[in-house]
Amino acid sequence: MRKLTGKIEISGELECLTGLHIGASKENIEIGALDSPVVRDPKSNEPYIPGSSLKGKMRALLEKAQFNLFPNRDGGSGINRHECGDWNPGESTNKNYGKKMEYPGALHCPVCRLFGSTGGGEGENYPARAKFRDLALKNRDELEKIDTGLFLTEWKFENGIDRITSAANPRNIERVPKGARFDFSILLDVEDKKTFRGDIENLKLCMRLLEDDALGGHGSRGYGQVKLKITGIKARPVDFYRGSAEERKCENRELGEKTIEELEKVFWP
Repeated sequence: MRKLTGKIEISGELECLTGLHIGASKENIEIGALDSPVVRDPKSNEPYIPGSSLKGKMRALLEKAQFNLFPNRDGGSGINRHECGDWNPGESTNKNYGKKMEYPGALHCPVCRLFGSTGGGEGENYPARAKFRDLALKNRDELEKIDTGLFLTEWKFENGIDRITSAANPRNIERVPKGARFDFSILLDVEDKKTFRGDIENLKLCMRLLEDDALGGHGSRGYGQVKLKITGIKARPVDFYRGSAEERKCENRELGEKTIEELEKVFWP
């Protein structure tokens, strides 16, 4: 049985260094509208970054960085991924490869322990330790001053050229412009001291890898370069939720050795 020792909230700011596109549904597109709109908050109409987009990208990057993990699951349409089928070591069949592949078990897997896994049977799911909140726009006032013809976003016109006939295929894509800033919040469940350090280090690795990769679509064409800045780290022992302990704010704002030691003293004094 999993025991909850407490939670850590890592909050900060995500800045777009280039235009960002995270697409929305195109079911209600009208004549003359954008070919590819961005996702927006239905109440404020502001663009936002779904927590699922940030989580999914970080998980994919961490998978790539773990050389001993195999794509033991097929997701349909020829897509393969790693996902432990149980808490403990085992093996599952990837239909795309037509063979069985071993997995370390979600409790021992750096990816599934942090991001969760869907088990192969009842009672074998492993809920994620990390929770990613939706990222809300922070500097609306600044973006409203930019005249793009769109509300808080910009048009990006592109052209696909047929290599044989030179026929053009023009399209327009909506992007959140360079300079847009979003607030992010990641909540991490603290369960045991043995895996705590590894979880923090892997989360730091994900954030660093993301800055040299791309968030959202069309990353190979310059979209989605972002910078992450941590502005606060808070430790909340489980007794905080019972009302018998205080929340602790870390003096350090980096997920380094000093922060890990500071957090360990909070949860295991």
